[in-house]
Amino acid sequence: MALISTKTILTSLSLFHITLAFFFFTNPETIADQALVYMLGEAMGMPMTTKFNVPSPVTSLLAMVLLSVGISDILSLSMPEEVWLIHHWGAQAPLRFLFFLVVLATTWFGTPSAPRRPGAGRGIMSRPIAVAGTGSGGAWDGMRNRVVFTLVFVEMLSWFWVWVTLREEARALQAKKRRRNSSGGDRHL
Repeated sequence: MALISTKTILTSLSLFHITLAFFFFTNPETIADQALVYMLGEAMGMPMTTKFNVPSPVTSLLAMVLLSVGISDILSLSMPEEVWLIHHWGAQAPLRFLFFLVVLATTWFGTPSAPRRPGAGRGIMSRPIAVAGTGSGGAWDGMRNRVVFTLVFVEMLSWFWVWVTLREEARALQAKKRRRNSSGGDRHL
């Protein structure tokens, strides 16, 4: 049995999305100034960006998407347990994990358009330190920053956790259902 149930993880993740939506809509700089964003950005060599200093149409759109995802995810938990546990989230969790894994990989392995920081001793696995907006790499270049990387990284880890916990709880629910069906059939004989 998992330490934290799938329902608790999904509720927390939904409330996290709603909270992020509020901050992206009102003051996105509070997200960009978080210690986790700074630590992951520095550790992974992600460039800083000033795009999250003031609310913009892009941050407002992101807020609306996060709000709708958060509300729809939390409402899906009101369905009967077998429906949301096995049928709905059984398909959603691995799909969302895979999606965020691909986005994380493209953000990390994508070719940065900005040059390396001069004189920095870097290892073979390190990415160059870049300043966002200095090149013309297109849309992916705009996604290569600390805020996006941290958000996608946390999402990917969360959905993997949901997926693993979900499989364990789905097996337990199916075993309980089989035991109930087998014991109920014996009483009628």
